[in-house]
Amino acid sequence: MTKLALFDLDHTLLPIDSDYEWGQFLCRIGAVDAAEFGRRNDAFFAQYQAGTLDPVEYLEFSLGTLAAFEPARLAAMQQQFMDEVILPAIRPAARALLQKHLDAGDLVCIVTATNHFVTAPIAKAFGVEHLIAAMPETAGDGRLTGRLLGTPTQGEGKIVHTKAWLEKMGKTLESFDTVYFYSDSHNDLPLLSIVSHPVATNPNAKLSTHAAAQGWPSLHLFND
Repeated sequence: MTKLALFDLDHTLLPIDSDYEWGQFLCRIGAVDAAEFGRRNDAFFAQYQAGTLDPVEYLEFSLGTLAAFEPARLAAMQQQFMDEVILPAIRPAARALLQKHLDAGDLVCIVTATNHFVTAPIAKAFGVEHLIAAMPETAGDGRLTGRLLGTPTQGEGKIVHTKAWLEKMGKTLESFDTVYFYSDSHNDLPLLSIVSHPVATNPNAKLSTHAAAQGWPSLHLFND
């Protein structure tokens, strides 16, 4: 493998934000107090879009909700969420982009700030083996504790976790002739700025402006 292809998830490979939609799903099925949870979820989402989100505060809010349920109940909700929300949102263009890299023999990894519980089945649905995501702490009985394990996988954290993942395989970013990173968000500028081939993918306004100034290519997967 001489090429590494890294992908953000929400609004990059998916036309939705899986984290936000998970919260909306919990409200819809009556698993949480819809008014209070919805209010906090909306506020955190606005902070993320503005680049002011405290990732630990948000993740422990989100993971704290998961901790209220038995593992079997969580698994059932996870499958229902995939069937009703995620699978209908996966577009052929996103699958084709991933498949192009997989068919070329590139090392492919999804690197997302969203937690591993929500994103692990999404990565599997895309056919991607490697996933870097915020890790929930698990108790001895298999239940989630509601706490974050380690540091968030957001902003600079994506660099830290990507390098640690590569190190476990005896590799570094410099091990590859080409390193792609596809992302929609200015929140990912730290990692976008250190790879050889940054690609602004369905970029928000801030990233679009930055990409144009830097001469980075832009890709639009969801214009159909």
